[in-house]
Amino acid sequence: MGIISWIVLGVIAGFIGSKIVNKTGQGMIMDIVLGIVGAIVGGLIFSAFGASGVTGLNIYSLIVAVVGAVVVLWAYHQFSGSRTL
Repeated sequence: MGIISWIVLGVIAGFIGSKIVNKTGQGMIMDIVLGIVGAIVGGLIFSAFGASGVTGLNIYSLIVAVVGAVVVLWAYHQFSGSRTL
């Protein structure tokens, strides 16, 4: 996947993950970072269960990235002391 695809997937997954966890976005840059890290974490989680990780710019990869973004955002809130959940 190219860098533009990772950024697009990151923006979408980060935004959706932020809305799921705390109902507000984290800002454009944080949403991108969260989504890209979430895609990596989601890929690792799905791979641990025998499924494939991020496969490109498609719906399945978006689901994987959103799951990872939710996990990363939840962990971020737990460790940062932000209790706005």
